[in-house]
Amino acid sequence: MTRTPFIIAVTAAVLALGLFIFVTDAPAYGGDAPETCNNCHAMDSQYENWYHAPHENVAKCVDCHLPHENVAAYYFEKGRQGMKDTYAFVTGNIPIAIRASDTTKEIIQHNCVRCHETTVETVMAGAQGYDRYCWECHRSVSHGERGSSIVPYQDSTLYPIK
Repeated sequence: MTRTPFIIAVTAAVLALGLFIFVTDAPAYGGDAPETCNNCHAMDSQYENWYHAPHENVAKCVDCHLPHENVAAYYFEKGRQGMKDTYAFVTGNIPIAIRASDTTKEIIQHNCVRCHETTVETVMAGAQGYDRYCWECHRSVSHGERGSSIVPYQDSTLYPIK
């Protein structure tokens, strides 16, 4: 008799969690599909520009925006960024112009170097200093030309083509 409320509560919790997983397609967020990153309307312009940029055929969002040292670091950062994005979405505190955090900038820089190691070695052997982020000169490579999409908030005044 005393176990019945406990069993009902556990059953209700399992059903609610199962429904949540089904309705939100939660397993997709553990994957690497760029379309999943674009589920939030705030990322439309970033997705649209990436889709038409040179990296579209060779890199997905997670290839640049998540660390690849090990599985634990990858999923820890994926969870951290996901929680931050969920909080922004739930509270409605979504910035008009999306900006990478300092942590994300370091991850992206590391991944640029990781994928383009030979090129970076050549650059380092030359006169170019290593005190800048790669995208300061190569702005249009990952997300295309700013303003090339019909989607609003391309922020072309803040990202002039160099």
